[in-house]
Amino acid sequence: MSINKNLITGSTAMLILKLLDGEDMYGYQMIDTLSKRSDDTFSLKAGTLYPLLHDLEEKNMVNSYEKSADNGRLRKYYTITKKGKGMLSEKEDEWKAYVRAINQVLRGGESYAIFC
Repeated sequence: MSINKNLITGSTAMLILKLLDGEDMYGYQMIDTLSKRSDDTFSLKAGTLYPLLHDLEEKNMVNSYEKSADNGRLRKYYTITKKGKGMLSEKEDEWKAYVRAINQVLRGGESYAIFC
């Protein structure tokens, strides 16, 4: 089943911050990891990812640095900042509240907790 692009767009920054919370990554690595972890539901294009990373860097949510790959080529890696970790925590809480509310509506108003 295909997922509405608007749902994905609103969560992209949170997903990128979550990936970087686990380890520093370069762009293609983020695209590949996100695709694999989501069973190809989240298939980011470079034209979507890099402007988002630039925005996150301007807001001091991530920092970047260059590092040589095994083939000697320089890669730009991204790392989450303390501010980014705080934002990730807020976004995760918002997401959980959103999912909980959606599930309550889908279950006719019954609390989602009773189904877990």
